[in-house]
Amino acid sequence: MGKEIASTFPAAGRVFEQADDILESELSQLCFEGPGEDLTRTDKAQPAIYVCSMAVLAALEESMGEALQPTMAGGLSLGEYTALAVTGALSFEEGLRLVALRGRAMQEASDALPSGMTSVLGLDRKVAEELCATVAHETGKIIQVANLNSPGQIVVSGENEALDLFESRAPESGARRAVRLDVAGAFHSEVMRPASDALGEALESATFREPSCPIWQNATALPSSDPSTLKENLASQLTSAVLWEDSFRGMASESGDETFLEPAPGRVLAGLARRIAPETTVISLQEPQDLQALATA
Repeated sequence: MGKEIASTFPAAGRVFEQADDILESELSQLCFEGPGEDLTRTDKAQPAIYVCSMAVLAALEESMGEALQPTMAGGLSLGEYTALAVTGALSFEEGLRLVALRGRAMQEASDALPSGMTSVLGLDRKVAEELCATVAHETGKIIQVANLNSPGQIVVSGENEALDLFESRAPESGARRAVRLDVAGAFHSEVMRPASDALGEALESATFREPSCPIWQNATALPSSDPSTLKENLASQLTSAVLWEDSFRGMASESGDETFLEPAPGRVLAGLARRIAPETTVISLQEPQDLQALATA
């Protein structure tokens, strides 16, 4: 992950080197070489994804010969930290330390309570919320809507017993499909309350500045430039639903004909954008040639 970008663009390589120094670890080696089973742990994956995304943006600036000047920014879950860093609300180092703490705290919360996430296709939000409420009442277990990603695509988080019952009843409620995801635990639910508390303490002492442009936050689906609000919503994000569909629809409506950029790793946001606001242009920056093509366009 990020190896070809880092070997092609010195600026990207320096981001990985800086991350190794900050964390006093071999994060770059883990990204470039694996093993995969370590890289997919949430305590390892979160700093790795953040660093890879920031390295791609550094490489893009190197290709363009100038600094990025975004007019708005947003990210899905962890991606919100990349948005904060690229707009100057957080330094790269502060963002990395927070992301690393967030990953560790979420992994610990996941290990403490057997839980997970289920992707549901074909249910609208109200029906999904009603089914979650029914299952929670019957089982006495945590379950709630965790991600509103795009029209018809919802993710539910909860304890395993509750997810089992939810999945068995989802077809009766109109779901076309309900599939358990391969994740460590029930992110964006009350299962993550201990992680939210730990992150909240760290955020209190973190230095936030006013970003260069508004950031659309997951917890509210609204833009903000106020450092205190940005902090508060980051802590809330761990236990509340990620309102990505509403966020991107709002961003698209205000963007005019501007282009959205999605840094590596992955093309998930570009795919969601096609379903949320198909009139928008989203360029996914995954390989060196993607950066070179954009820089010379």
